[in-house]
Amino acid sequence: MTESEFLALADRILSAIEKQADQWYDERDIDVEPERSGNVVTLVFDNGTRVVINSQAPLQEMWLAAPGGAFHYRLDGGAWRDTRGGPDLPEALGAICSKAAGQPLTVTL
Repeated sequence: MTESEFLALADRILSAIEKQADQWYDERDIDVEPERSGNVVTLVFDNGTRVVINSQAPLQEMWLAAPGGAFHYRLDGGAWRDTRGGPDLPEALGAICSKAAGQPLTVTL
């Protein structure tokens, strides 16, 4: 995939994450604030947890940083797979956000 194609895909992913955080706030009364700056979305939960998702165009990866660590994801067969064999991006992000919110959340990209 070209860099332009990757950036367009990354933008759709980041926008989807922002939209879901807004829905959690509106529909489930979860106090989370999505902050977007270029190719970076930061989710700030009321308990102080910060989750950062950003794109790395040169590597064609999505990166996730949270209190539990930092993770890199590469598109493989239509899924964003952890480069170290952990859960795919939506599953990992859902688990991290669920812990921060204190209730189960699902992330779809």
